[in-house]
Amino acid sequence: MGARLAAAWRKLERGHDQLFVARWRRGLHQQARREQDTLRALVLLESLGVDNPVAYETLDLVPYLVADVHAWHQRLGRERFGDPGVCC
Repeated sequence: MGARLAAAWRKLERGHDQLFVARWRRGLHQQARREQDTLRALVLLESLGVDNPVAYETLDLVPYLVADVHAWHQRLGRERFGDPGVCC
């Protein structure tokens, strides 16, 4: 009985995902990517010395975003980014 109930629940979850989530998944991913790119740009500008009103809060994020710079500048269409040794 428990196995049938679990299988029915999984089937219900798949149906819910197809009906409600799958339609908007691509748009949600694009929106999340835009927000991530905006955050990366703010942190990068801060590291280059451009004044940032939330400088104190974003300073802790720099180490986490360094790894993402390569994928970010490629999505923006730039082959290379920064001086030699910064990326690429």
